[in-house]
Amino acid sequence: MNTEGLVEVVLPGKVEPEGLEIRHGAVPAAGPGQVVIRMEATGVSFAEQQMRRGRYYDQPPFPFVPGYDLVGTVQATGEGVDPHLAGTRVAALVKVGGWASHVRVDAADLVPVPDGIGAAEAETLVVNGITAWQMLHRKARVRAGQTVVVHGANGGVGSVLVQLARAAGAQVIGTASPRHHDALRERGVVPVDYRADDLAARIRALAPREGVDAVFDHVGGHGIVDSWRLLAPGGTLVSYGSAATRDAEGSKQWPVLKLLGRVWLWNTLPNRRRAYFFNVWAGRALARNRFRSRLRADLTQVFAALQRGEVTAQIAARLPLARAADALRLAESGTVAGKVVLNP
Repeated sequence: MNTEGLVEVVLPGKVEPEGLEIRHGAVPAAGPGQVVIRMEATGVSFAEQQMRRGRYYDQPPFPFVPGYDLVGTVQATGEGVDPHLAGTRVAALVKVGGWASHVRVDAADLVPVPDGIGAAEAETLVVNGITAWQMLHRKARVRAGQTVVVHGANGGVGSVLVQLARAAGAQVIGTASPRHHDALRERGVVPVDYRADDLAARIRALAPREGVDAVFDHVGGHGIVDSWRLLAPGGTLVSYGSAATRDAEGSKQWPVLKLLGRVWLWNTLPNRRRAYFFNVWAGRALARNRFRSRLRADLTQVFAALQRGEVTAQIAARLPLARAADALRLAESGTVAGKVVLNP
């Protein structure tokens, strides 16, 4: 008899972190094709910072349980699911629902976590690792000897991106605040202060004469134009967010639509450069099986890179689920490097 109860964190509306609510209930049962995961680690990603402001472009209506991804152990399997999955450690990308002690997930969405990787370590690399891997290898197709620019090189995605790029043999220029520059240099990254007035000029001075082969930009806003202009012929811009508008008012769709419009326009120009707006969920609605197999393959590659020591799991802090408000506040403070992880 399972006497454990369900504990979950609810985002009731547009609130400060302190407005998050803790809810208790019964552990869900696994339906056909599903499993119930006993969560061991989930985390705070940029998405939750946008969601609590009502700024994430396809978030569900309030109230809901946030939590973009999680790592845990399969506790129960539903009909049609291999019962041997019970007791195995898995990762899942869920977009919402991860901030809970027990999470029900389709078995087809699980990615096995290799032995020897801890739950918190693996958690730092789920959404951040998939995003970084797919942008680097599926969109920009970065190769050895190329030069790339990573904005926010100390951030959740940025820190994984710079390590994967270095492992691929690329030269990396990374923007970050000065306090992170020494850590970036240790990773073989050339750092630039992102607050410098002449940021684009500073990057250009460090780049090859023709420009850089790829720019990864999570900021959006007007700076995206500078990112585009840094590209060499044949280069690729990958935009993957609109951090610049996190605290803005007005339409949450507009910044994304504006970005998409720019990307579309740039791609019509005959200058051999490409621009992408990267969304980790792209293709899921149309080709779910292809989406799942690609996700599983890519996250498996990221975990292998972690085992080889090419990527480190950066855990900024670990807090219990009940202190989700403190975790969110800490993640938003901009004072930590790596992922703020929540444990049950």
